Amino acid sequence: MSNLHLYEKLVKRATLIAVLTSIVLILIKFITCWFTGSISLFASLLDSSIDLLASGFNFFLVRYALKPADADHTFGHGKAESLSALSQSAFIIGSAIILLLSSIRYFIHPSELQAPLLGIAVSTVSAVITGVLVLYQRYVVEITNSNAIQADMLHYFSDMLMNIAVIVALCLSWYGITYADVTFALFIALYICYSAYYIAYKAIQDLLDRALPDSDNVRIAEIVASYPEVRGFHDLKTRQAGTLKFIQLHLELDDDMTLVTAHAIADAIEKHISKEFSPATVIIHQDPISVVPIEMMK
Repeated sequence: MSNLHLYEKLVKRATLIAVLTSIVLILIKFITCWFTGSISLFASLLDSSIDLLASGFNFFLVRYALKPADADHTFGHGKAESLSALSQSAFIIGSAIILLLSSIRYFIHPSELQAPLLGIAVSTVSAVITGVLVLYQRYVVEITNSNAIQADMLHYFSDMLMNIAVIVALCLSWYGITYADVTFALFIALYICYSAYYIAYKAIQDLLDRALPDSDNVRIAEIVASYPEVRGFHDLKTRQAGTLKFIQLHLELDDDMTLVTAHAIADAIEKHISKEFSPATVIIHQDPISVVPIEMMK
């Protein structure tokens, strides 16, 4: 199975599992929140609802991003994945604002918890389910390095932390520590804001065509240097849109080298880099070594 096919299979499956998990968690938390009246559990329910919206949006955008290039989108649709991650950060910020307002309201008008034991049991189940999903998403991210799945994983990781916080808060509230519930909700809201900032920053950098990591640039230089006919290279430019990497550079070759030979060398290097960074689009321009100083002055 090719890297692209494996990527497509894993990210599609991950988005589907995330949507189904959100639906299950929402049903469980809604019923429990109705009986307990916990503000932390409400926060967890809210976060799961936002997760469903974000994961649903992610579900469709990831599939759009995987569409091949066409006449109107000659570089493909990969940036839709970064748009998905950016939209998810907006969803997270919205949930954090609602949670903060709910916490302030609880401080002003506190209410007694009902059936805290039920809330603890449901939160434990939710934490386990979410933890399994996060582990699978982490596995997918390690293989695909998908921005959209990584953003989704941050959603559910914060949800898992929220469930753990709810368990602790309900236990403390059960023993008379009244404001433990709302205090944890406030800390959860702050963590959600931090997650949103991280997701938004990474998505914006990708949309602005941030270069590939330095380690990738070093590897490209090693590949070029492995061809003895090459005198050097310059103007290396890289970026990534979804799963597809774009790499371009100028090769420095001897002045008396024939065009056929220069083309063959450049073609071999293109194929080498494309295989190493698959899937990738590689463009190489050949420069006679004597014109390089002039090129560098432009």
